[in-house]
Parts: sequence; C-alpha cells; structure tokens
Amino acid sequence: MRRVSTRLGELQCQVLDAIPEGAGPELAVVLCHGFGAPATDLVPLALELVGLKPELGPKVRFVFPAAPLSLSAMGMPHARAWFNLPQEVLMGQERNWDRFAASTPEGLAQARRGVMSLLSELSAATKLPYGRIVLGGFSQGGMVTTDVALRLEEAPAGLCVLSGALICQDEWKQRAEKRKGLPVLQSHGRYDDILAFAQAERLRDLLTNAGLPVEFILFNGPHTIAPEVLGRMAEFLHTRITSR
Repeated sequence: MRRVSTRLGELQCQVLDAIPEGAGPELAVVLCHGFGAPATDLVPLALELVGLKPELGPKVRFVFPAAPLSLSAMGMPHARAWFNLPQEVLMGQERNWDRFAASTPEGLAQARRGVMSLLSELSAATKLPYGRIVLGGFSQGGMVTTDVALRLEEAPAGLCVLSGALICQDEWKQRAEKRKGLPVLQSHGRYDDILAFAQAERLRDLLTNAGLPVEFILFNGPHTIAPEVLGRMAEFLHTRITSR
C-alpha cells in the first residue's frame, strides 16, 4: 500500500491506499487513535483490514490523523491526545461513571473542529460526499468520532467505535435521534479496566434507542482491539462499499 504523510485541514495525517493509478476511492475511512498513543498507532490496521478483505484494497483510502495535543509534558514525547482525561480515568480508578457519561470533556470542541476540518478537505480532495466516508477510532478516538458523526450536516457512511464510551449523554441522545439508520460497529472488552464495559453498553443502548442499527461485539479481553473485531470491521467496510 502507498503511504503518504500529509496535512488535511488542521491535522497531520497518514494516508494509505492501494487504489489503481488514475482511479479514485469509492470509500474513505478515517480512524482516530486513543489517548496516549503515538500518531501512527492505528496505521497497521489498513494492511490488516485489506488482508482480511482484499476487495477493500483497490477501493478504500484509509486516513489516520494525529491528535492535536502532545503529551510530552507528561514524559511521553511521542504520545498524543484528543482532549484531556481525568486522572482517575487514566489510572483505571474512575467509579462515578454517571458523572463521566454526563460530562463534556475540556478540549472536545477543539478536537471536533480538527476532525471536521479534515473531513471537509478529504471530501473535497476525493470528491466523496460525507455519505461515503466511514468514521471511527479506538478509545478516546472513538468518542471524538462519535461526537463528530452525530453533528455533521450529512450523515457519514458508518461509525466504528472500538472500546469507546459514553460522554455528552444528553446532547448525544438528542443528536442521535436525527441520525436514525446510521450503521454502527461497536466493540468492547468485557474486562476493560480503563473504560468500563457498562459504559459501552450505555452508549450502545443510547444509539439503538435512537434508531441507529448497532452491531455490538463483546469479547473476553481488556482495553484493546481483538482479532475478531477486525474481521467484523472488514466486513462492515465492505458492506459500506456495496450498499449505496
């Protein structure tokens, strides 16, 4: 796969595809990494997904943006974040998940603006409407892309929430009702010690009750992306190509 480092909107991105010379993508996939990860953390997923579903190769452009905040001040020079998280969440000590679900994290608006600027430039460059772009991410990246997917003027092609959680509960509930029919792939480990499994269930229920079809993948593991999730994700992306 070809790999290019470029700036799209406000964000530096890694862009990968195997689209034939002279052709354009039929689908774009934007995947956002989690808190504390390097900007390139999810880049290997492009090869893995295409390996699982080769039909994606000549049709999909993958975009992996770097979160805007550097965590070098915390002693992690290559780590980045979309917004700041409470220390108790980072330490796996959060117990007041009601408070967490209702909260609007500091910095979320700026992160949202960055992702939206990326999507605007990506759409213009590829001539793909938002309805041909899948959004997704791991952990905090899943929270940011959920927030963006519920706010765009045009619904994206799909949403992939990998070990994410519910935030902005009241606002997301209101906005989700205007996104009926948006296909969602959501996964979470039963033994997640960072973002409680129950928080994933709450997000699933909020989206489902609003009329969004959610494929919920539970796996017996921690805060990670399980192999079986990638298999289902490859199928999910392939379906987005074939369903117009």
